[in-house]
Amino acid sequence: MRVTHVITRLVIGGAQENTVASVLGLRRRPDFQVHLITGPTTGPEGSLASLFREEPDLLTLVPTLVRAVHPLYDCATLLRLTRMFRATLPHIVHTHSGKAGILGRLAASRAGVPIIVHTIHGPSFGNFQGPIPNFLFKGAERLAARVTTHFVTVAQAMTRQYLAAGIGRPEQYTRIFSGFALAPFLEAQNDPALRRRFQIEADDIVIGKVSRLFKLKGHDDLLAAAPALLRRCPRLKFLLIGDGAWRERLQLRAESLGLQQHFIFTGLVPPEEMPRYLGIMDILVHLSRREGLPRALPQALAAGRPVIAYDCDGANEVCLPGETGFLVRPGDLDTLAERLVQLARDPALRERLGARGRDFVRQSFSIETMVEELCTLYRQLAATRQK
Repeated sequence: MRVTHVITRLVIGGAQENTVASVLGLRRRPDFQVHLITGPTTGPEGSLASLFREEPDLLTLVPTLVRAVHPLYDCATLLRLTRMFRATLPHIVHTHSGKAGILGRLAASRAGVPIIVHTIHGPSFGNFQGPIPNFLFKGAERLAARVTTHFVTVAQAMTRQYLAAGIGRPEQYTRIFSGFALAPFLEAQNDPALRRRFQIEADDIVIGKVSRLFKLKGHDDLLAAAPALLRRCPRLKFLLIGDGAWRERLQLRAESLGLQQHFIFTGLVPPEEMPRYLGIMDILVHLSRREGLPRALPQALAAGRPVIAYDCDGANEVCLPGETGFLVRPGDLDTLAERLVQLARDPALRERLGARGRDFVRQSFSIETMVEELCTLYRQLAATRQK
């Protein structure tokens, strides 16, 4: 079975890591021929393209496939993808992310691809943006849905949101958790040398956050809550992993609040190093207001670290209140502070929640499980098509 995946760019991020893991996992299945098409990767978020260095035949770059709306480039991309699909005759085209999701599905339909699948990694519309963008994005998604055979979602929350927006039918949706290599996270340890590199003392409590330094990711809320937190727990350190356009802005704000000794900006961390960094955390906090199901949450749980998350999108499908961590209403800084103080002061509670989280993730988030569920879905769709 020939399967072509399409994604807008291969920056370091959850959707991209999911896509790469899927492609490389399918590559090892003898009954699948898999290929990945992507646009250029630019910006401070880093790139995953190097993962294909030993198998360059798996990857094709389309220079005009860019994230921003660009009518000339978008038309060129639509035409090129259509020609590529007509030439390679994939049985399935599987798209990811906003721009590639729209153009890839429309091109696959124009080329006569029999099965078109789209993964919803996160919402393209919602209360995080204004009515005009929401109108446009919903319209584009409804248009592409007309030619979509099936949707894969990383969280049931995405299924509910898209159905509520009139996109697709319930039977067209399947949730498949975004798997990752579990073993390095399950084996994560507190590394004294890494703590020393960032001037973290042995008795400091480390609150970690893993996300791009950009809007809607919640860094401002963490900075706003920090002064009151530090008055109650002076030994806190905040470890911010990631990079992005807001880095300088956030660093300046931390300095203006006199918090530069407590906020540590690591910059980009390669995915293979993430277990080591999670190992030096005591708590992971995730305050994003727009995310399908953030990979940082199950990865922290696999490392045995409890999580606190805003109750947005799919966070409540892994952050189970009182079992693996605590949910907080978005913007409720008082409750956020209370939960962080509670965990900071109670190592036994951190241990209990982390252990439960590790068991939960071990059962649901392996790459092998994700790829097997994808294969099963592809075969079911192919069998239905042949009837």
